[in-house]
Amino acid sequence: IRDIIRAKHGVNVGVIVSDTFGRPWRKGLTDVAIGIAGVAGVVDLRGTPDSLGRIMQVTEVAVADELASAAELVMGKSSGIPVAVIRGVDADWFRDSKISELVRPPQEDLFR
Repeated sequence: IRDIIRAKHGVNVGVIVSDTFGRPWRKGLTDVAIGIAGVAGVVDLRGTPDSLGRIMQVTEVAVADELASAAELVMGKSSGIPVAVIRGVDADWFRDSKISELVRPPQEDLFR
């Protein structure tokens, strides 16, 4: 999809394919990324200061999942709208990445 958009329109975009996802211990459904191209899966903020100047110790932002969820809010679950365009995203989030970045390794999996 990304390559076709780039070839046809001459723009460099990130593409996220998402699906509905239920979460343990939480009601309701959200969308998560199941495929990504040209957008970060996870952005590691550990070691950087927060808004109060404290150094973050564990913060890894699931960028692709958060963008997928935001897009789903405007597309709707049953509206038939297949695409959302998100503008104003941090330029550092555009990079080659793999969806596997979002998957916890088995030793960190709480349910195995």
